[in-house]
Amino acid sequence: MATSSGIVHYLQQGDVVTHAVAWLLLAMSIASWCFLLVKSWMLLRAKRQGPRAVTRLWSAPTLADGVASMRRIDRELLFAPLAEAALQASEADMPTVLLARVERGERALRVLRQAMSASQRKLEFGQVLLASIGSTAPFVGLLGTVWGIYHALERITSGGTAQIENVAGPVGEALIMTAFGLVVAIPAVIAYNVLGRLARQVAEDLDGFAHDLHAYVCAADPRRAASSASADPARHAVPGAVATGTEVA
Repeated sequence: MATSSGIVHYLQQGDVVTHAVAWLLLAMSIASWCFLLVKSWMLLRAKRQGPRAVTRLWSAPTLADGVASMRRIDRELLFAPLAEAALQASEADMPTVLLARVERGERALRVLRQAMSASQRKLEFGQVLLASIGSTAPFVGLLGTVWGIYHALERITSGGTAQIENVAGPVGEALIMTAFGLVVAIPAVIAYNVLGRLARQVAEDLDGFAHDLHAYVCAADPRRAASSASADPARHAVPGAVATGTEVA
């Protein structure tokens, strides 16, 4: 049973505004903690599974086999969509397809950018919620504090004297609202910073993986290889022919 000076006792003395502020802070706290646990699990799995999936891709005999292996490892689907985009760009070489008129490197760049944006949206999902809770929870608690002080001043005005038994309840209510706001805001701010750092680390791995995939697709482009060969014929000439030309000179 709650004592006459407990938190529940002070909250019971409040009105509708006090109860609404308390319930709002409780909802914000539950939302931030639920998101913190879910997002932490997702990012930790991504950091553990991402390097394994990338290693499995480059160890596969073909890009299609590597994509299939990545999908079995990358359960969060952050790295595998980039490999699938690279596979899509490398397979669009049919002459009847309009997209085949675009160089393979440009196709890879476009689809990799789209897949990278989708993965980054997954990484950044919910960060706005944590930032909003961390920045607004102290002000919500301050609203309850101001309302409690208003009750204290109202009792002083109605009683005529500032006796401790008249203002103890409203002042306690005000201090509790301040504490509740800080209790909700501090974990949300810490979670926002920690999860943001983890998300940036995964995003850096994604960016490096995307660059490697783009280099692989461009290296496999026969038209790019033919154009580089025609631009520098001496580099691709047979060594015997070069030697013969030197002797004639």
